[in-house]
Amino acid sequence: MLARWLPAAINTRPAEWSRAAIGMALGTLLSVWLCAQVFGMEVALHLLGPLGASAVLLFAVSSGALAQPWSIIGSYLCAAVVALLVARVLGRTLGSACLAAGMTVILICWLRCLHPPAGGLAMTLVLADPASAALGWQELPVVMLGAGALLTCALAYNNATRTRYPKGASESPTAIFKDARAARDPAITAADLKLALAEMEQFYDVEPNELEQLIHAAETHARRRSIGEVLASRVN
Repeated sequence: MLARWLPAAINTRPAEWSRAAIGMALGTLLSVWLCAQVFGMEVALHLLGPLGASAVLLFAVSSGALAQPWSIIGSYLCAAVVALLVARVLGRTLGSACLAAGMTVILICWLRCLHPPAGGLAMTLVLADPASAALGWQELPVVMLGAGALLTCALAYNNATRTRYPKGASESPTAIFKDARAARDPAITAADLKLALAEMEQFYDVEPNELEQLIHAAETHARRRSIGEVLASRVN
């Protein structure tokens, strides 16, 4: 049981960590700076936490479903609208902030734009500082400007550093790995994986196409290992 608490090994290289860290820092800096130029530094700094959390997703795990453009734009819009409505109706209290976060999660799941920092953003907007609270519905442009600026930075930086973003539907690798075994057994496709994920009824930050590629790559390595073992047994 204790082994379950140990962190899994990270399969990325230190160079990728550095790339993501630099991108996260620059993206957050530029998005907050742009908001400060338009709406003032005090208002912009109020969004520093959610934007920084979003930057980790957009730069460090940009291939994940939670880091795609619709995830950040849609979730930030939902969080801002819900938070401002709740603050106007129920006031700016801890209870209303938690309620706004819960309602935001339901809405972004329904709209398929799940993005964890949106929950924190909803709480942040309800419990806003006086300068931000005084803006009222003008907080909505602030939020969307920050989200748009961060997304623009992610698009430019990730692609400039040879990390494809956003993650589109990848070409199915099934045809590449066809062999005698594939003729006997049906190959697993992205559609099959999508149905399997739906049956499990849990959140997974991975696209079916990526799972398909991983499975076929694993099958290839397994076949190579099996062939190597057979050849080794014949030599012995």
